[in-house]
Amino acid sequence: MNSSPTLAMLLLAASALVILALGSLHLLFTFRGTRLHPRDANVRAGMEAGLPVLTRETTMWRAWIGFNASHSYGAMLFGLVWGHLALAQPALLAQSPFLLALGLAVLLAYLHLGWRYWFSVPFRGIALATLLYVAGLVDLLLF
Repeated sequence: MNSSPTLAMLLLAASALVILALGSLHLLFTFRGTRLHPRDANVRAGMEAGLPVLTRETTMWRAWIGFNASHSYGAMLFGLVWGHLALAQPALLAQSPFLLALGLAVLLAYLHLGWRYWFSVPFRGIALATLLYVAGLVDLLLF
């Protein structure tokens, strides 16, 4: 099927590593420092006092922290699982069109979110991860 599965899997693993790094940094920034805090202290105060329509059991600030943390966990999970598959279970990954397509779909979804809602650093990182993944797929499927 492929004369160079090692290169393909290294490219897929590199893609996963980029996402793992982005997710890990995001988790760190969620719980340490003020990088994910609003610049306007009044906005944070409003979030700490504000309740979502859905429930009175949390504040918008606590939800913000939770959403950021769970977002980080998702990126880290992707990076760990696809990195593991590429490096420790390459035959399983290479022989699973479902997993290969799912990985690409996740990256494309993150890429769209990054383009539409985030800022340049995560968008560029996700774009790099997507390019590495696509290069791995091309190597896997064509060579």
